Amino acid sequence: MSFSWGFVLSIAWAAYLVVLAVWIVLQKRSPLSTLSWLLSMGALPYVGFFIYYIFGPQKIERRRLNRKQSQLALESHRRYWVDRVASDHLAPAKQQMARLIYNTTGYPPSLATNYRTLSGGRATFAEIFAAIGEARRFVHLEYYIYERDATGLALRDLLVLKAREGVHVRLLVDALGSPDVNRRFMAPLLDAGGELQFFHATSFRRIRPVLNMRTHRKIVVCDGEVGFTGGVNITDEGDLARRPDAYHDLHLRIDGPAVYWLQQMFLEDWHYTCGEIADETPPPDLQKGHHLVHIIPSGPDNIHAPLLRAMMAAINESTQRIWLTTPYFVPDEPALFALISAALRGVDVRILVPHRSDNLVVTLAARSWFGELLRAGARIWEYGPRMLHAKTLLVDEDYSFVGTANFDNRSFRLNFELAVLSYDASAAQELAHQFENDMLDAEEVRIGPVRRPMHQRLPEALARLAAPLL
Repeated sequence: MSFSWGFVLSIAWAAYLVVLAVWIVLQKRSPLSTLSWLLSMGALPYVGFFIYYIFGPQKIERRRLNRKQSQLALESHRRYWVDRVASDHLAPAKQQMARLIYNTTGYPPSLATNYRTLSGGRATFAEIFAAIGEARRFVHLEYYIYERDATGLALRDLLVLKAREGVHVRLLVDALGSPDVNRRFMAPLLDAGGELQFFHATSFRRIRPVLNMRTHRKIVVCDGEVGFTGGVNITDEGDLARRPDAYHDLHLRIDGPAVYWLQQMFLEDWHYTCGEIADETPPPDLQKGHHLVHIIPSGPDNIHAPLLRAMMAAINESTQRIWLTTPYFVPDEPALFALISAALRGVDVRILVPHRSDNLVVTLAARSWFGELLRAGARIWEYGPRMLHAKTLLVDEDYSFVGTANFDNRSFRLNFELAVLSYDASAAQELAHQFENDMLDAEEVRIGPVRRPMHQRLPEALARLAAPLL
């Protein structure tokens, strides 16, 4: 019998398909996602194995914050907030929302003494720098993007000053989002006693998490009393005072007991990154405040996709309006179905996106859904000429979300994100006013009477195929 390389390669390819198929099927993804990966990887013999290893869906058994002791210490407070505060402050429908978030995250609703949106990097940086300047015990910061520009240098120097005053400064940055930040740049902070960690730092032992599972969170906590989160990163690109083409963004400041849960989120990420338990904040006076909010952590360590689940619950409850602002509009099928269904039942659905985002593929993919939404009665605006980077959702007078997550699969399932949900009508009015102001700098998208040419429709359709990866 003569030796046949073709026979050997056929057997090897069949074995490759079996191994890869078992691996992918055991991930227990949606049938459509599973079949898509099987077909695409099967068409790439051997190379597909490495592509799936690096880029494919991943489960992580996250080393959670070793928080059993703190959970036990806080259990009575958690029960109080879920059983008493929800019933005292919320209507029955909102109580269900609070319980949904608590059951998927372990974070209860809480009160804030101050809740204020900040439009643009100039206002945001002014508030953050002032709060850090007034800190006396500790400052904790977590960012996806921290750049070595004028803004990053000014913040570093302020943190150095506070560290020299004896304030405990901890800075956590994402290794992929902040490639220019290193220990050499932060040496003055480290020499002053500050601490620096890199979330999912690249190494030969850790290849898979390089592109996915980033911390996209933006958190600043000062003394456990003042907290910030939203879309603004530490970069000149977010400050109109430094760049005429700066991103238009929205951030949030909260004061009071609710800041405790932002602090817990930071501490969890800090422990996950370096293994250090660093709890400097005693439980707050839970009775203070009159703004009822809910801090929502979300990430690939949580199979429930709590942020997406909460937003879908709010959208499905809506009776009046759904106003969504997002730089990346790449909805999955359930999200698109919910928005279209709301529009069909007469809800005022408005979507505000950039005229052109910083990712051309995302821009094209987003436009591929415009026709379906417009025909259902939704209205869409494209903001310009600056890049729109705000991430908000307003539903009726009941729910206003401000956070770090885009309206896409990457934010809801692949990255670590957060949002602050306010249950107050005053916060809804404030967010509605911001949305209406932003619409003044946007152009409404309309369905034209003539079928759009192929050279416009084809790139959008192709970009849509990449939606699960965007």
